[in-house]
Amino acid sequence: MPRIAYVDGQFVRHGDASVHVEDRGLQFGDAVYEVWAVRNGILFDSEGHLARLARSLAALQIKAPRADQSLMIVVRELMTRNKLKDGLVYLQISRGVARRDHPFPAHSRPSIILTARPMNMAQADARAAKGIQVQTRPDNRWGRVDIKTVNLLPNVLAKQAALEAGFQDAWFIDGSGMVTEGTAQNAWIVDSTGTLRTRPATHAILRGITRDTIIKTAQALGFAFEEKAFSRDEALQAREAFITSATSFVTPVIGIDGEKIGEGAPGPIARKLRETYLSQQTSVKKP
Repeated sequence: MPRIAYVDGQFVRHGDASVHVEDRGLQFGDAVYEVWAVRNGILFDSEGHLARLARSLAALQIKAPRADQSLMIVVRELMTRNKLKDGLVYLQISRGVARRDHPFPAHSRPSIILTARPMNMAQADARAAKGIQVQTRPDNRWGRVDIKTVNLLPNVLAKQAALEAGFQDAWFIDGSGMVTEGTAQNAWIVDSTGTLRTRPATHAILRGITRDTIIKTAQALGFAFEEKAFSRDEALQAREAFITSATSFVTPVIGIDGEKIGEGAPGPIARKLRETYLSQQTSVKKP
């Protein structure tokens, strides 16, 4: 069946979907986005993503084009039209179409794009069971990565460099030698004392919705937890490491820059968190 997208109030064939040449998302990256995971027909962490979307729009002074309830009706319809059981839903909202000029246009209507695509969950589970290797890269991004904008070129370049070097992803390192996050994920370790650690949610990282859920999950399971930055060396000395995101859920990191972490295999805490998170999310009653 053909894929269906949603653009500014209309459902259209994915191949026919388009935006205006002067859409500010295209011209300036003047846009925000969100990504939901869908597994067994269930949209993960929907309320958290909507709350972060509101924060991002407010930070860019873009008016929400739809109320949350209205937006979710469109999202559900898009899932239905694409018969999406396992996959991703992508949302992008730009400031809209206006003559190309840096100042905000006096009159513009926000543009909205929604797409959906399937995802092979068996492959994702197999990747998590094996674990991934990451390469460290200098963090050269702008100072407000906490806003989920579409300005992702440094992330793209870091991911590509890591892939070309034989790694599966990259971790950014700030000017103080501390890990900030991955190219599209939050970074975690289980340090040498057995404490779960991830960087505090400041302007230096994107506050992941999966990250927030995993914090609650870890605390409910009784794991020691601390929001505290860690260095590359601390990660190499850790018992475990892993990433969290809407697309990776909880995926173990078994090596950094070619050096193994712990036993060089996924650890029990990461495995337990992934198992519990997926069980919690897929047990949510469908609307």
